Amino acid sequence: MIPRLLQQTIEQSLANFPIVGLIGARQTGKTTLAKALGERQTRAVLYLDLEVPSDLAKLTDPELYLRSHAGSLVIVDEVQRKPELFPLLRALADADSRNGKFLLLGSASPDLSRQASESLAGRIAYHELSPLLLQEVSPTEENVSKLWLRGGFPRSFLAMGESQSIQWRNNLIQTYLERDIPQFGVGVPAAALRRFWQMLAHWHGQLWNASTLANSLAISSPTVKRYLDLLEDTFMLRQLTPYFTNTKKRLVKTPKVYLRDSGLLHALLRIQDFDDLTGHPAVGSSWEGWVIEQILGIVPETWGKSFYRTAAGAEIDLLLEPGGRHPIIALEVKYSLTPQPSRGFWTALADLQPAQGFVVYPGGEYYPIKPGVFALPIAELKRLLEIC
Repeated sequence: MIPRLLQQTIEQSLANFPIVGLIGARQTGKTTLAKALGERQTRAVLYLDLEVPSDLAKLTDPELYLRSHAGSLVIVDEVQRKPELFPLLRALADADSRNGKFLLLGSASPDLSRQASESLAGRIAYHELSPLLLQEVSPTEENVSKLWLRGGFPRSFLAMGESQSIQWRNNLIQTYLERDIPQFGVGVPAAALRRFWQMLAHWHGQLWNASTLANSLAISSPTVKRYLDLLEDTFMLRQLTPYFTNTKKRLVKTPKVYLRDSGLLHALLRIQDFDDLTGHPAVGSSWEGWVIEQILGIVPETWGKSFYRTAAGAEIDLLLEPGGRHPIIALEVKYSLTPQPSRGFWTALADLQPAQGFVVYPGGEYYPIKPGVFALPIAELKRLLEIC
């Protein structure tokens, strides 16, 4: 097993909450991590996979069955398949003051599994497991290229070769469209969602424009928005919101959209190997999205995340807001060994006056570009956590 950065955080939540939710896209390693957590327990552990008929049958009378395992850590995988379980879990959580009763694994966000968020409010701590991060696989030059190209789904990253990796990702896309989406009870045609997803791959890193996409697909803007929300709720897409401040500048108020896993992005763009990637027109936006996911995967969940852009052209790719008395941190992403920010970046720095600015690049040396602005190698992202 590749050790996951989230493991210690989940263990802390199990000590402080009766129920912990581990959510994230399918195949990111939630089950593997949950079983590893179970092996570290000093008490009994019960594991139920609701995609296995025999495990599902055990919950014919869920109250009787779960009460018979009181005192155990009960791990329920793919919990969104049995939403009627949530009110019972609330009652069992309230029955005594013991924490760490249930660890729920799900492939849908609490917003998609709305009943869970309503039934378990105040009793559950949610944590999202992203695909593999560079800090989890060792930030060597080889792993940077490999993880960026193949993405962070463990079976894609660990595949024997590029052909096996791309085949696995194409199979994941097909399974997601034809099996996973119907299981969520969402009536979206697989072919229509695939076309939308492929178009978003070409839109990666750009400002969201519902009308343009709707016209291109010959569907309505509300339908496009529904497709967008579905991909976001199942952890396939990220909307990065714009930064709002009381500056007198005319700010862009539209979110930017990114496909969250670079490997799936490359599969949808039909990028087969690293030569294809470095020669593709989307190489810059692909690098930007991948770096942003690496950063957001290691900073605390409580930090604010946004981008900054004005009508006059001032722009910062990513703003981090640690909160409290800590000022914001500005990050620009460049796929170049000689990273030189654009004029818009310097203008934005003058607007916002952040604590520090960084230009994340694929090189290996950390050095100052100007006072307060540093070139930051992708392998040294942990420096961001040392600021606060």
